[in-house]
Amino acid sequence: MQERYDLSPTEVNRDLLHFPLHTPLWFWFAIFVLGALLGAGLLAVTAMIIVGLQPLGYNNTTYWAVLITNFVFWVGISHAGVMISAILRLSQAEWRRPVTRAAEVLTVFALATAAIFPLIHAGRQWRLVYWFMPYDFARGIFPDVRSALIWDPSAIFTYLTSSALFVYVALVPDLAVARDQTTGWRHRFYALMALGFHGSARQWRFQAIAGILLSALILPVFVSVHTIVSFDFSMALLPGWHTTVFGPYFVIGAVHSGVSAVATLMAVLRRIFHLERYITPDHFDALGRLLVVVGTAWLFFFMMDFYFGLFMQEPTEVAVWQLRIFQMPYTLLFIVFILASYIIPVPVWLFRRARRNIAVMFWTSILVNVGMWLERYILIVPPLSAKQPFVFTWNEVYHPQLIEWLLVLFSFALVSSGILLFSKIFPIIPLFDIKEGQILKRTVRIGRVTVPAVIRE
Repeated sequence: MQERYDLSPTEVNRDLLHFPLHTPLWFWFAIFVLGALLGAGLLAVTAMIIVGLQPLGYNNTTYWAVLITNFVFWVGISHAGVMISAILRLSQAEWRRPVTRAAEVLTVFALATAAIFPLIHAGRQWRLVYWFMPYDFARGIFPDVRSALIWDPSAIFTYLTSSALFVYVALVPDLAVARDQTTGWRHRFYALMALGFHGSARQWRFQAIAGILLSALILPVFVSVHTIVSFDFSMALLPGWHTTVFGPYFVIGAVHSGVSAVATLMAVLRRIFHLERYITPDHFDALGRLLVVVGTAWLFFFMMDFYFGLFMQEPTEVAVWQLRIFQMPYTLLFIVFILASYIIPVPVWLFRRARRNIAVMFWTSILVNVGMWLERYILIVPPLSAKQPFVFTWNEVYHPQLIEWLLVLFSFALVSSGILLFSKIFPIIPLFDIKEGQILKRTVRIGRVTVPAVIRE
């Protein structure tokens, strides 16, 4: 990293604990706006519990749409934490240090938001108990434990638990610092959360080992979660869904959207918390290089899905792709999706000046996630619209209703408010990681040039 500032431990404590210990006026305005969106979303969910799914735009064939699109989208965003934190921690990438906790927190709240949407989509939530405690012993009707819809909750809650534990283990040393910097009820709260951490050699050793073990153990869960989400579709004998490429295609798509979301989040945090000395253009440069590789890998699997759909020459499979590409409104959505997901952002990221421009990275990363949301929508809705050629409504176009767009805003407000409240209580950049980086950083002379380096014993 070229831009490295000399920061004393006192400066790090003062800068990164400023927002948790002081409340600016804009915080209350942001909470009011996000709270209004959350309240509107909760009213919409309450109405759906009372009257059922009739307010949604479903028809005879399209019964998965915006709600399940949100589910797949937020599960994809949740892959940011593991990609940025676990993998880069194991590879000892130095540039990860200011980014890791924000990515991990984004994972937790995105995954919790994703888990809500299948519950909303069920319509009668209390009937979900039957999945866990089958009651119809007389007829012998039980949920199929081999179904991906049964394994989905298992994988998601395992991932959510491990991600929350991942965040907490890395947070313990910073809680100890906050405990020593505060008085009154804050001191008691941080002391309780710090679990008696006082920075002894034994405690630091256990903390480091726990971080490495969790990073390694969470990687299989990282791959399995979105693979199982892809099984929700690929195990259905439905044209447009029944393909073996969905596993890696969903995983790499999740990484593409997740890393883009981290770039967006880091630009926002840098601006509102004045973290220019911690989140530098070098970090966006590194994220941009990573996104070029991930985005190109995602395009490869997307083209494989497209090629497989046409190579089989099944009339219904070809009809689905014709629906996606040549029939309105899917034609317009398809064009926007391709432009936003790859054609516009990735060529921009090939230029170093663009990668180091925070505004460019902010808008291009938002563009990617607009495109990836549309990708999930196009993936889900057209195959259901063309489900059966002998159904009299098979060409009926599904139109999302206002309540569905309200629930989309509700999901973004839920994730945003979760990250904002977490940042208000805990430091969003790990103090101990920044201090460790300050200790390890060196400069070495190579020929006539002095370059930044890291010295590890």
